[in-house]
Amino acid sequence: QVQLVESGGGLVQAGGSQRLSCAASGRTFSINVISWFRQAPGKEREFVSTITWSSGSTFYADSVKGRFTISRDNAKNTVYLGMNNLKPEDTAVYYCAAASVFRTNWREENGMDYWGKGTLVTVSS
Repeated sequence: QVQLVESGGGLVQAGGSQRLSCAASGRTFSINVISWFRQAPGKEREFVSTITWSSGSTFYADSVKGRFTISRDNAKNTVYLGMNNLKPEDTAVYYCAAASVFRTNWREENGMDYWGKGTLVTVSS
């Protein structure tokens, strides 16, 4: 099993920045990719970004490309999501997720094996 714990959420003004952390523990050697998803009030959970654990390849949703940066610290088993130029529409609960296999449906919830409990980011206008 892999446990994921997110941190770093909070209230930020539009145009501001925030950095989220996702700390992994347990069978971390089995992790192949770690992703961030988010769920805004009244909406479905959506893909935000992915990083491959070994090579560090990164992928982003079009809505955050150029504003968000995903990175990892393998020694700390931690993945970060740096968010700049935040907009009110970025308000959501942000979830960290991990998969043992880089599946073809890696942008979808069922492409992930493990989930954290989420951290709320609120962007005020």
